[in-house]
Amino acid sequence: MAKQFPALLPEHVAFIGAQHIFFTASAAAESRINISPREASALRVLGPNAVCYLDQTGSGAETSAHLMADGRLTLMLCSFEKAPLIMRLYGQGQSLFRGSAGYAALLDGAFAGEESPGARQIVRLEVEMVQTSCGYGVPFFDFVSERAQLKTWAAGQGPEGVAAYRARKNLASIDGLPTGFLAEAAE
Repeated sequence: MAKQFPALLPEHVAFIGAQHIFFTASAAAESRINISPREASALRVLGPNAVCYLDQTGSGAETSAHLMADGRLTLMLCSFEKAPLIMRLYGQGQSLFRGSAGYAALLDGAFAGEESPGARQIVRLEVEMVQTSCGYGVPFFDFVSERAQLKTWAAGQGPEGVAAYRARKNLASIDGLPTGFLAEAAE
């Protein structure tokens, strides 16, 4: 049975820290719904009602577009190992683009100033509700390792090559919504 909480409890924070993957879900009024997997090592708990993740350059930028248009964001984590559990974090998200003061402050405070190749933004979620459910339908999977391909690709492109890629691929969502990366594309 689902349980709802107004904030993250210590056991929720411990659960987040033990996961290897999380999923983001976003949409705007007239857009497709987007669901994307993320490596959990990029996720940080900032407090009982705030989390953030360091987002990598990818082939699309749906979350950024949806946050600009609507702001709603859901993160979901599920246990594929040990005890079953699904956790969803519901709230309002914000894109803090690489090069902004907010990005720099969170990079220093939450990520010890370490920026992986291809980092394009930090997405911050103000958590309005935490919901947990049983997770009995989630299968068991064994974690082997993170994939290195995205970071290897970004390192090979260099900062200018990654910025050029974002200028080609990340300026609008698949539904034509602006993503906010336009200003950065001119770097």
